[in-house]
Amino acid sequence: MNNEKGVSAGLNPDVEKETENTLEQSTGDSGWVIRAGLWGSVLWLVFLVAYISNSTGWFNLFNAPMDTLGSFLEGAFAPLAFLWFVLGYFTQQKELSQNTEAIKLQHQEMQKTSAQAVIQSEAIKASELHARRESFLGVAESVKAQLGSIMGFLMLSSQNAEDGGSVPPEEMTKLWDTKGRNDHEVFTRKMLSLTFIHGERYGYKLLFGTEIRQRHSESFIFNFERLLTAASECDTNGMIKDSLIGSAHGFMYQRIVNVRDNPPEGFKLGYPPLSPLAGHRCNKTSACSIRRPFGVHTLL
Repeated sequence: MNNEKGVSAGLNPDVEKETENTLEQSTGDSGWVIRAGLWGSVLWLVFLVAYISNSTGWFNLFNAPMDTLGSFLEGAFAPLAFLWFVLGYFTQQKELSQNTEAIKLQHQEMQKTSAQAVIQSEAIKASELHARRESFLGVAESVKAQLGSIMGFLMLSSQNAEDGGSVPPEEMTKLWDTKGRNDHEVFTRKMLSLTFIHGERYGYKLLFGTEIRQRHSESFIFNFERLLTAASECDTNGMIKDSLIGSAHGFMYQRIVNVRDNPPEGFKLGYPPLSPLAGHRCNKTSACSIRRPFGVHTLL
């Protein structure tokens, strides 16, 4: 019983109290069995005294041979031994049943405690994931602004006046004003339209035509891929990552990677500066010796 109390220590107070009540009930149930056994023993001893006094006599009993006296005592106390054996068996059965019930209660409480621990663990995990997601969203805004700036500098490099770009300075100024009003994808959308409208050759020159443009494009790829990696770490169902890929930055990332991995015929990545006429096959009547400015008209 002391061991059972030790096991119940540290559990829920209600369960511990119920366990103690069960054990006390077990002790109380065994008390009446012991009392019944004592009363039965007393009555049997009284019967033996009366039997010896009226039938055998005490003098004859003590003067009897040892084998006769032993047989008498064996027969006299055998009923008592059997009585206490039966009473002990039922008492032990009752206590074992009560102890088993107490252990079941403790096991149920342990299961509840384990279930609560799992729930708390899931809640902590969800809270941690929410905190990481909130942190990511804050960082993502900064990265999107950085990507927008990279695309703005790439456009400046490809559309300046010396190269005969198709975007006039007035429109470039408006684009920067829009970028300053937290539209971080305005340059990206414009660059996407330029790369698709004027064909593959123009798109390649626009993104990888010079060493500076190539560096801007590779920087855009590097930072966007880091953003996707960070999104994967805090997005269990992929919704954030899909939204990034489906944004203007995401389409621009896919466009740059596709142009880099599949350059038009006659172009070679990593060989800047790239002439506006690179990959153009000349004949004797063409004016290939003239270095024309980089612009839409040079790519048609």
